Amino acid sequence: MYRIILAASLLSLAGCATTEIETSNTAAEPQAEEQQSAEAEQIAQLQRDLEEARQQAEEAKLQAEKQEEQRQQAQAERRRRGPEFGAVDDSTRRITGETIGDIFAPLDLPTANEMRLGSGAPGTEWWQQRCDYIIDARVEPESRRLEATMQVTYYNNSPHDLDYVWLQLEQNLFKPDSLGTLSRTPGSVMSTDLGAFDGGYTIPYIRSEGNDLDFSIYDTLARIDLDEPIESGETFEFELAFGFNMPPHLRRMGAEDVEQGTIFEYAQWFPHVTKYDDVNGWNTLPYIGNGEFYTDFGDYEVSITVPRGFLVEATGVLQNPEQVLSSETIARLDDARQSDTTVLIVTPEEVGTGSYHPDGAEDLTWSFRAEDVRTVAFATSNAFIWDACTANITNLDGTERAVLCQSFYPKEAEAWYWNREWLPNKPGGSTQYIKHSIEFYSDWLYPYPYQEMSNINGAEGGMEYPGIIFCGAKTNDVGLFGVTDHEVGHNWYPMLVNTDERRYMWMDEGFNSFINMYSNADYYGEMRFRRGGAQRLTPVMNGETAQASNTPADRHWPRWVGTLNYSKPAWALYLLREVVLGPERFDTAWKSYTHRWAYKHPQPADFFRAMEDASGTDLAWFWRGWFLSAAKLDQGIAEVSAIDENRAGITLVNEGDMVMPVMMEITYDDESTERIDLPVQIWGAADTWRVPIKTNGKAITKVVLDPNGMYPEITRENNVWESASSSEESTEQ
Repeated sequence: MYRIILAASLLSLAGCATTEIETSNTAAEPQAEEQQSAEAEQIAQLQRDLEEARQQAEEAKLQAEKQEEQRQQAQAERRRRGPEFGAVDDSTRRITGETIGDIFAPLDLPTANEMRLGSGAPGTEWWQQRCDYIIDARVEPESRRLEATMQVTYYNNSPHDLDYVWLQLEQNLFKPDSLGTLSRTPGSVMSTDLGAFDGGYTIPYIRSEGNDLDFSIYDTLARIDLDEPIESGETFEFELAFGFNMPPHLRRMGAEDVEQGTIFEYAQWFPHVTKYDDVNGWNTLPYIGNGEFYTDFGDYEVSITVPRGFLVEATGVLQNPEQVLSSETIARLDDARQSDTTVLIVTPEEVGTGSYHPDGAEDLTWSFRAEDVRTVAFATSNAFIWDACTANITNLDGTERAVLCQSFYPKEAEAWYWNREWLPNKPGGSTQYIKHSIEFYSDWLYPYPYQEMSNINGAEGGMEYPGIIFCGAKTNDVGLFGVTDHEVGHNWYPMLVNTDERRYMWMDEGFNSFINMYSNADYYGEMRFRRGGAQRLTPVMNGETAQASNTPADRHWPRWVGTLNYSKPAWALYLLREVVLGPERFDTAWKSYTHRWAYKHPQPADFFRAMEDASGTDLAWFWRGWFLSAAKLDQGIAEVSAIDENRAGITLVNEGDMVMPVMMEITYDDESTERIDLPVQIWGAADTWRVPIKTNGKAITKVVLDPNGMYPEITRENNVWESASSSEESTEQ
């Protein structure tokens, strides 16, 4: 590059010299000729230098392209080969799930009682714990450290006396000797380089009524021993202080430096009481990384102090806008609360100026309140553009309600902009995507449970918490819509229907990925399978060492977590709706499950029972095949034979251990086709079934099972039968 610039400069000087020679009348002719000859040689040398520089630049470009190609090839080879350390050998993958046996047999579910009914509904003796938090936190952007104090009120609504309390300390995952760090494949999405970051909490004290409480820390758990038990129906109040350094971004939280400042995203950031329930008692599974969380509902009052110029957004509703926002900013927010179109709250020109604050102190404390939520998360930055609009939903009682939809993002996040348009007649930008998702899911499933929904662009690629989501896409419109819709959908599963994400990831990720299919279809006007269809599942479902979805995510083979918890359950539910039950019957049952378990915590057995009870269908074979085992599907055609001129028989076989209804397309010699669907009950007594066909004098030339490719078959070769004449004709063609 230096040689190119130098050569260009010399050419410019040479040009000036040439002009001077040509216009001079005082120089002698011989001298002029010598000068012109020398300068011509100089120009020729410069041209040679330029050509050499061009060649070097081209060679450097080709070398860079070659190195990038080699890097990509090496990366692809590493993905194919797997990691060098940790869980590396596919052949030793631990098989999980039930042994099939009789796939139609009743499920071995817990005995129903008045806590959890046989109908899949909560009973008259239902109870669940509750925990309220008051948190005062300070974020120091320079040191990237958070310090906080917390007051906790725990409600023991169980019929049991509790001698001790367990806390989750999820930030301890980021210690170099944590169970998560030591048991995870190095380089995976949730791991750190050993010794690179010594994270985790400092907890100076835990006390109650002024007295210190004894506590012991075990990895991501702490046990508080009590002098007296918390009796049934009593409350227990305690307080603690804690602090931690922001870990390098892995998942769920992190800091990102952008052109105009830094974005901090905080999630699973405070010690919280683990859930005590009727199934497992204290839920003390450690935080290893893939399994997220399982908590009680409660009310939160959270105050966050940051330097002037930083905006803060959190779960809940801002309680002190006059203390942290200027009157003009508040007026813009009021406008957004009445607007279907997106309104700018903090403009790109105002970013980092602090003009959106009232005059006053250098540090500002933002106070938020959230009611009946599982947890809180927040984000803060001096680089945020802020815009908002309103979504309109109908409550259960028929009244209308407005939900404030907000987005916070840096200037680099082009796809988020309020004036973005990328589809005909579809307003673009993050805030409009939020609006679409909230209105769609509220209409289909259950009214959105909170007053606001905010989307934050920062280090985290995609994560959800009550009323706030983190989405990392910056310039990809399709990607931003997809991740926004997915994370908003999580506010139904598991934020509203509170499932155990540590044990049953499929009950939130799978359910949410399923409902996303229909939200995407509503937005785009066509069904799009964002996580792939049946064929994406085939390699995972049909491996020799396959695993069931109903396995804790931290025990899933690392590269299979997404397929087994997102894609496979979502596709199973799609087939249950579109093939097994039909949309009307399915939607009635699905909505019944959602309404029964809103603000409660169902187990898989409750889901299975609720769907069967509301749809009036025995689905044991379906749950066992798709969720509880690693069953494989292989339907085939054994024989097609003519009985007489008007009848034929098609012999079907079920060669796998999974069963599904049969979808069959028959082609006749006059090129007409017939679609025949058979219920799963044909496999109830045997794995062979002969289907009688009325041919009306026509000959069958071709039979295809699953003609639309909706099933993840082991092999599709036996799904097609062709007559000899038809086969020969196809070969000739």
